[in-house]
Amino acid sequence: MLLTLSLVVPLAGFWLLLSGHYTPLLLVLGAGSVGLVVWLVHRMGIVDYESVPLRPAPRLPRYLWWLAGEVLRSSVSVTRQVWSPRRALRPVIGVVPTPGLPELSQVIYANSITLTPGTLSLQVDDDGIEVHSLDPAGLRELRAGGMRDRVRKLEAG
Repeated sequence: MLLTLSLVVPLAGFWLLLSGHYTPLLLVLGAGSVGLVVWLVHRMGIVDYESVPLRPAPRLPRYLWWLAGEVLRSSVSVTRQVWSPRRALRPVIGVVPTPGLPELSQVIYANSITLTPGTLSLQVDDDGIEVHSLDPAGLRELRAGGMRDRVRKLEAG
């Protein structure tokens, strides 16, 4: 029941963020819709730790700040490569190992790889994440494990 109730604040915040209208009628309708969703989710019994991951939350802002910097750095690098008169693009596909990484962390890691320009997560399985990179250096950087270690710390929080 506690996990179900923990949905109220994020759902209400998301509704308020998207609505942008704060008249009494719309606030009552928004509260009613959030209440209805929480009641339905509770009745369906689908809320568990995986659907409401609360553990990464304290370290998430710091990780997102770091990830934004990585996205910016990669964007500049990809732009240079694409606009260069001597294009050095050599696309590669490889597997980035994820030893001992929980499922939630694997998903966060794969999404972070995809958000970073120049790399794309193709498949996630027990052996690791299959990644397409515009050049071998991007794949080597991922295999070095800097991003994986940050994701691991995120989950450990």
